[in-house]
Amino acid sequence: MTVELLSGRSPLVDCSYLSGERTRMGVKMFIDISGEHYAELLARGWRRQGLSFFRAECPACKKCRSLRVDVKEFRPTKSQRRCRKRNAHIRVVVRPAESSQEHADLYNRWHEDMSERRGWDGDVTTPRQYRENLVGPGYEFAKEFAYYDGDRLVGVGLVDAVPGALNSIYFFYDPAWRPLGPGTFSALSEIQYAQETSRDWVYLGYWIPENASMAYKNRFAPHEILTERVGLDEVPPWRSADPEGADSGRETP
Repeated sequence: MTVELLSGRSPLVDCSYLSGERTRMGVKMFIDISGEHYAELLARGWRRQGLSFFRAECPACKKCRSLRVDVKEFRPTKSQRRCRKRNAHIRVVVRPAESSQEHADLYNRWHEDMSERRGWDGDVTTPRQYRENLVGPGYEFAKEFAYYDGDRLVGVGLVDAVPGALNSIYFFYDPAWRPLGPGTFSALSEIQYAQETSRDWVYLGYWIPENASMAYKNRFAPHEILTERVGLDEVPPWRSADPEGADSGRETP
């Protein structure tokens, strides 16, 4: 069952991804939404964080393009296989997304590290804020990939598991784990889970060639790029891309 609460657009503001650009988001909120309906939204470029479902609808720029990995055809590169081997001691638990002081503390340590290394704005969250801003109201498809080193929680990946696909929402980790490549390992873990659960796609969010922080996404191949924003009554135009993100011209439904 799907009950839509709100549908509209956010104000036009400066883009945080590309200097000099202005951005606006289409926004939807649902009291409840089925996994099947959400899968249709994902295929048309919508994403979710907390209660908000959103899609880039910038008036003068279309560089935010959704990227999804072809799970059945995916083969890890040599570098990705080495990353998986380095993290063989990490235990991955997939469970309903939850909020706790442990989650908030880990998020705060990670964000403090990113503030020091990349100049991010300061951000401290509480368990309640973490649930409201990231986890959401308890959608049945909202999962977390909890990464443990022994009994210690060292990473959390928030993921939506809908029919036919996974949607990667957010990932954060203990800064001490960073040398082992946790970001790559988390994406590999999600792809492996999608393979084990017979899903076709893993959505890695928006990909912008000019944005360095998004560069890792096109290293998971083969993948497809959504080329246009379309409505629910239109077929979404996905095109296969090579590992460098170049459009191959082959369109898939």
